Amino acid sequence: MLSVVHAVLEEPSPTRFVLTGSSARKLRRGDVNLLGGRALHQTLHPFMAAELPDFDLDRSLRRGLVPLIVDASAPERTLDAYASLYIDQEVRAEGLTRDVGAFARFLEAISFSHGGQLNLASVARECEVSRRMVEAYVGILEDLLMAFRLPVFRKRAKRATVARDKFYLFDAGVFRSLRPTGPLDRPGEIDGQALEGLVAQHLRAWAAYSSDDVSTYFWRTRAGTEVDFVVYGRSGFHAFEVKNARRVHSTDLRALRTFRTDYPESDAVMLYRGRERLRIDRIWCLPVEDFLREMVPGRGLLDRL
Repeated sequence: MLSVVHAVLEEPSPTRFVLTGSSARKLRRGDVNLLGGRALHQTLHPFMAAELPDFDLDRSLRRGLVPLIVDASAPERTLDAYASLYIDQEVRAEGLTRDVGAFARFLEAISFSHGGQLNLASVARECEVSRRMVEAYVGILEDLLMAFRLPVFRKRAKRATVARDKFYLFDAGVFRSLRPTGPLDRPGEIDGQALEGLVAQHLRAWAAYSSDDVSTYFWRTRAGTEVDFVVYGRSGFHAFEVKNARRVHSTDLRALRTFRTDYPESDAVMLYRGRERLRIDRIWCLPVEDFLREMVPGRGLLDRL
């Protein structure tokens, strides 16, 4: 079919085609025509808050924003089945792994890395497979657009930074469905991971849908000072810290102050669960729900301030 599409696109008045799929991995292995230079590559992401008139932060942290889940008559049950059925079917259909049981253990283990630096050796020990196998499994998730990594921001670095990327599953609800919970887990910790992931998936979608050349990073020094997200490109230079708390204390802003010391050109923003818009030491403290609602592709992240 792709060869036929190629031929049609070469005609004087070509027909417009929209081709969809979850991954081109199998096609690449088959050495087929991928329409290089003749087609635009676009990725579709979970809903953004601005797309949903009835967006609710708490509900989105529990269920996520995958359209299949949002539109389901029984969202919780659909979400519970999503990882065990859909992801399993995708992996089987792609023929990407013969040991589906090991992959299922990997999915559970990798959920603990959501919002953290990716340590492949640690995940391999947890799910009892080789490091090389874990690296291949992470590649499967990325090829299926079910996970992504953020690199460390190192432009004009004045301090030594860490080397490992941060890892995120593509949706906060999918993270919640994969992350095992028990008496030893603190709900606040999991809620914080989900909130950070929800902001991450919004920034990723905003960058993908915007026409500006913009990239998303995180920043962490070897001394342990970390800023959750750095958005850098023609549309601006922003540093974001996400806090799952109703109030902002001066100590919460320490990492952003350090970042602004190194990069005074940047805009620093604390996103938190409160209701007030505050300005403390030249750092914006914004309600995260309002920020997500106002995030629209093609518009600056702080245009509403």
